[in-house]
Amino acid sequence: MPVGYLITVALIAWCTFFAVVSPRRPGPVASMSFVFGLLPNELPFVAIYALVASTALAAAQGDLGSAGARAVVGVAAATVVGLAVAAWRGVRSDRAVGQALREGLGAGWRNHVQAPPRRHRAWARILLLPPPGLLRPRGVERIANIRYGDAGRRNLLDLYRRRRDAPDDAPVLIYFHGGHYSSGAKSREGRPLLHRLAGQGWVCISANYRLRPQTTFPGHQIDAKKVIAWVREYGSGYGADPSRVFVAGGSAGANMAAHCALTPNDPAFQPGFEDADTSVTAAICFYGYYGHFFGEQPDETPPQEQPYRYLNAGAPPFLIVHGTRDPLGTVEGARSFVGRLRDVSHNAVVIAELPGGQHVMDLYHSPRSEAIVDGAEAFAGWVLSSPRSPGPTPHTATADAATATGPHARKPDSPAGSS
Repeated sequence: MPVGYLITVALIAWCTFFAVVSPRRPGPVASMSFVFGLLPNELPFVAIYALVASTALAAAQGDLGSAGARAVVGVAAATVVGLAVAAWRGVRSDRAVGQALREGLGAGWRNHVQAPPRRHRAWARILLLPPPGLLRPRGVERIANIRYGDAGRRNLLDLYRRRRDAPDDAPVLIYFHGGHYSSGAKSREGRPLLHRLAGQGWVCISANYRLRPQTTFPGHQIDAKKVIAWVREYGSGYGADPSRVFVAGGSAGANMAAHCALTPNDPAFQPGFEDADTSVTAAICFYGYYGHFFGEQPDETPPQEQPYRYLNAGAPPFLIVHGTRDPLGTVEGARSFVGRLRDVSHNAVVIAELPGGQHVMDLYHSPRSEAIVDGAEAFAGWVLSSPRSPGPTPHTATADAATATGPHARKPDSPAGSS
């Protein structure tokens, strides 16, 4: 029995099971789905190449003659079928995003978009060399570690913009990373979206914020509001149009983006900078947690830190993107949030459910992440091209939110802290 070949096949088969089946209960198994299923679900072609190469190597060395070795080959073949299923689901994401935009924005939505989304796929890169989304295009520059608050490295942001011929009045996208409020950094998720929009002339920002145990709610949300306030005060110096600010995020960052969109100028989240304008143009939320896990009662009162408490008629347009097999922040929770938001909001609410998608779908240049970026770009273009809706209604905090305590933040720092 070729031990090395057996270990390779067993490991890839194990991860493929969690990518394709993705059990979501109980909690420990759901966590395993995320940990082991992420890579083969987003990069199934790489896993297929590894199986084919290891099988060819074992055959070349004459190690496949025994009955046990032939059984391992059978497992490898079944695993390739599973990976093909994962790949097909990823390719279908483009269709799911397009259908969601038609349903959420109307059949003629594309007639109102300034520039249609890119339709071609970089299949050579996806199939042969799918690099992490961290790799920045040559046409995009990053201004790193600009200070927006007084919490050290947790109050730093990176700014992305087009390296040449950048416009002077570019729309702004602010992205908040995930990590359950206890981990993560501004240099992790969202790179494909940030790089795409920056290359199109946007000013894009990815921000750190204080994590547990350094702070708890509403400390994270206060930091998010401080980033918006920084853009309003200093963004024009970087070519940004402070009147067109989008917020986005993944996982916990999606929760923060939704909070920002639903609580404009709420003093409970702006201690020390209550007069700053923190309203936003729209929100783009990926694989977020909005208040309910799978199996919870939909009428259960959400905790204070969930966006359910702040739904209002003046909410800006929302794009919610969620995987149907997400084991952490479930698609049922996203559906519930969208349903409640649509009941009260005067603006568009779009939900795109991606077949087979799990948590953290925007790390790599995969067919699914490319579809997400296309959809976000198209949604943002539609928002910018549509007539401006009335400004957000004044937010009235709940009794719990009004009495919430948190670290007091001073006025955002000047760009002097940039590097």
